[in-house]
Amino acid sequence: MKREFLSVIAQLEREKGLDKEVLMETVRYALTVAARKIAKIASHDEEEVKVDIDSKGGDIHVYIGDREVTSDEFGRIAAQTARQVIIQKIREAEKDNIYNEYKEKEGDIVGGVVYRLEKRAVILDLMGKTEGIIPQSFLSSSDRFRMGERVKAYVYEVKKERGTQIILSRIDPILVKKLFQLEVPEISEGIVEIKSIARQAGARTKIAVYSKEEKVDCVGACVGIRGSRVKNIIEELRGEKIDIVRWSEDIKEFIKAALSPAVISMIELDRENKRAKVQLNSDQLSIAIGKRGQNVRLASKLVNWEIDVRSKESIEEAIKGLQKLKSLGKKAAESLVDSGYNSLNSLENAQEKKLAKLKGIGKKKAAKIIKEAKKVKAEQEKKQKEEKEKVINKEKEENKPKDEK
Repeated sequence: MKREFLSVIAQLEREKGLDKEVLMETVRYALTVAARKIAKIASHDEEEVKVDIDSKGGDIHVYIGDREVTSDEFGRIAAQTARQVIIQKIREAEKDNIYNEYKEKEGDIVGGVVYRLEKRAVILDLMGKTEGIIPQSFLSSSDRFRMGERVKAYVYEVKKERGTQIILSRIDPILVKKLFQLEVPEISEGIVEIKSIARQAGARTKIAVYSKEEKVDCVGACVGIRGSRVKNIIEELRGEKIDIVRWSEDIKEFIKAALSPAVISMIELDRENKRAKVQLNSDQLSIAIGKRGQNVRLASKLVNWEIDVRSKESIEEAIKGLQKLKSLGKKAAESLVDSGYNSLNSLENAQEKKLAKLKGIGKKKAAKIIKEAKKVKAEQEKKQKEEKEKVINKEKEENKPKDEK
């Protein structure tokens, strides 16, 4: 019996991953509850119940007062009570173990198998221990899963709600960082460092890397032979594009790398406000901006600077447009365009105080510029309205029946 008891404890310890002391305490508590039931039946419920378990030898002694209870005295009801208490306590201990295990994994990634597909979530089986939930809002636009498919996800939050609830995410930038750590030994070894990440989940990620050793090419290490390493990450992210750029202390070089593959002609920096004005040829403008502004937006996040991308031609056109104002010469117009005021509309809605602070403008000139911009804009709108009315009247005249003309 002693051997059987210790064998069962050892088996539970292995299979359930529970601490031996926790299991011993569970049995002790269950036997105490059962012994109290015996004491109550025997009208000795006021007497103290004591349970001693020798964790090494397996000896169990149960006392009601000074009298030791024999195994024969444990009737069916008491034995059933002990069994129910043990099952309940083991389940509670299992839940606590799972919670503690995954709570430590918050901020890391886990692998699982798609167990259930729902309208508002994807349920993963996490190594047969528990389930993880990826809510619809935490799925990227490219995520398409099949039952039984293996998936990696970022552990966003672990909370105790009706057991342990593990919230997973597929849109967090840290997911990409952790995938690179798994695929690239140089990153996990600390030779290559990920400096920053900017991500539009399901579409594109930009990642800036730096090598602490001159002989190690940080970009090449992340790409792998024939793109093998980055290819595995792209497959995990269901085809999401990944740009790996070289980080640099020189912010101009970093911005150029972040906006690649666009070729940059010139960069002006406003270090105080962390704002960069980037000039390039008109044929490079759409490349730098990207589809729906994606490339420049991610580049701005990656370098943590505001990036204003414009072509030389558009800057020259904006300067000419502002020179329509009599109060503005070429130099003042250039100064305004450099500061982001590249149209009459932007001047019309400008704040006088902000405009006055610009070099060569001042308070009086700022007020004059805004006033004139409003006047010119109103004249332009009036002219456009008149031209539109002429076109409408002309169309009406042409569409009149012949007898009315």
